[in-house]
Amino acid sequence: MSGTDRTGSGSAAAWFKSRFCGPYRECVEVTEVNWVAMRHSRDPDGPVLWFTTEDWAAFLAGVRAGEFDHLC
Repeated sequence: MSGTDRTGSGSAAAWFKSRFCGPYRECVEVTEVNWVAMRHSRDPDGPVLWFTTEDWAAFLAGVRAGEFDHLC
């Protein structure tokens, strides 16, 4: 997978879980291969959400700023 091809599963990429993810918790995994991809850790062959690195950085900044705290 290269460039703007976002149709693959990203299965060859290195995926990372949150350090807060325990062995029995529902988790997501992320990887970055020209894009940032996210998938459910218990369904590695399932659907993948793709984000530009700019959109991912904006999302993380919002998380750090507490913009999503009211959703919990």
